[in-house]
Amino acid sequence: MTQEQIYAKINEVAQTIGENFQPEKIILFGSYAWGTPGPDSDVDLFIVKKTDNTREMARQISRLIFPRPFPLDVIVYRPEQIEEAEKKDFFIRDIVGKGRLLYGE
Repeated sequence: MTQEQIYAKINEVAQTIGENFQPEKIILFGSYAWGTPGPDSDVDLFIVKKTDNTREMARQISRLIFPRPFPLDVIVYRPEQIEEAEKKDFFIRDIVGKGRLLYGE
């Protein structure tokens, strides 16, 4: 798969997740967002969704995207978790501030 095809597929995956789970946001982060993917890079998606169980939501999303067109890592945070994490966690701040918004506003 070419880089262009991978990015098109990433957008398709984000739309599928959006249609099925209606998250507030889906943000691409990591090497694909920063424009530096290597041959062994996975696709990292940060999903903002109101849910009681973020781990279970991540599992449900992972099951939806099967078979996977590429290695996929999904992280789910609740909106209120992000507000708190942005104050203390540079990793979350980078994702929210520098990541590529694929779904939502």
